[in-house]
Amino acid sequence: MTSRRQPVLGILGGGQLARMLALAAAPLGVKTLVVDSAADACAGQVATLITADWTDYGALEAFAREVDVVTFDFENVPAETAHWLAQRVAVFPAPRALAVAQDRLAEKTLFRDCGLTTPDFMAIDTRADLDRALSTIGAPAILKTRRLGYDGKGQFRLRSLADADAAWAALGAQASAHGLILEAFVPFERELSVIAVRSRDGDFRTWPLTQNWHTDGVLSLSLAPAPDVGTLQERATQLARTLAERLEYVGVFALELFVKDGQLLGNEMAPRVHNSGHWTIEGALTSQFENHVRAVLGMPLGDTAARGLSAMFNWIGELPDAAPVLSAVDAHWHDYGKQPRLGRKVGHATVCAGNAKQMVERLGGIAHALGRDQQVDPAVRELG
Repeated sequence: MTSRRQPVLGILGGGQLARMLALAAAPLGVKTLVVDSAADACAGQVATLITADWTDYGALEAFAREVDVVTFDFENVPAETAHWLAQRVAVFPAPRALAVAQDRLAEKTLFRDCGLTTPDFMAIDTRADLDRALSTIGAPAILKTRRLGYDGKGQFRLRSLADADAAWAALGAQASAHGLILEAFVPFERELSVIAVRSRDGDFRTWPLTQNWHTDGVLSLSLAPAPDVGTLQERATQLARTLAERLEYVGVFALELFVKDGQLLGNEMAPRVHNSGHWTIEGALTSQFENHVRAVLGMPLGDTAARGLSAMFNWIGELPDAAPVLSAVDAHWHDYGKQPRLGRKVGHATVCAGNAKQMVERLGGIAHALGRDQQVDPAVRELG
């Protein structure tokens, strides 16, 4: 009898997303090999870790020989590294999708090309550009770096035109290197995300829309399926499909959306599994992590239907007491194995329920025990 060789998934980046991809890959008979510059990257606790810089092409050459396909844990892997690897091994999503998502100007332009309305925006390279853009877009507005910004980083909110000097002082030094973008501030009613997956052969699926709440620019709570979305689910699915097909995308991605006057506005695209899709581990028939592994390795996709209602707490900085979650009904604890640090995502918990009344009771009980009633108040109001 001949032994069957296990497929090997290579992951660039060794954070919690790589960790959860590795955990989803194992039941499928897939090994994972992770590259990260940090020797203590948390994915190394559950997968084989190669410690190397993104420009260590000797280490990357050896990595490419060991894996069947390469994917990403986060979108700020240099596009040059992705292109270099793509000449040696299959890389999904393709480097082009990575490059678009790394540049907010290219991303917003693509959104509009695909029929997705966005807030007004203008490219900013000089202080004079900022003045011209403010005269057109007005204030309030948000000045952002075009590259390397996430979780609220690389942003400055201008409440009035008088904030222009402060905004330039904060971000102007990055204009010459990577460029900036000024975006109109949107007084949105809701913030939603659609998590989507596309396979190598073009099979496309989405999970139910997720409603999200942020604190200081970082996701703090998600609720899925988002209540009372009406036709927005169909519209979000259509837009995500158009983006995926335009980019010939393979794998999972997230499209972050604002709702204003009943219409969807494009905020950002994340070319990877996403924080707002963590609820799918326990709350969907197939998680975003399992479907990403399936997609990039050419396996059939799994069903993305929700099992019921799910809510996810994001733990930032340090983990709270696990006992209120572990002792609750249908609640699930995830410790990423990271050292506590201000602003760092260190874990999450997901609460599942069969209906809104049950969710309010379970969510409220855990939040009260942890002293986080304020965190869940918006979701409780949405659930009625």
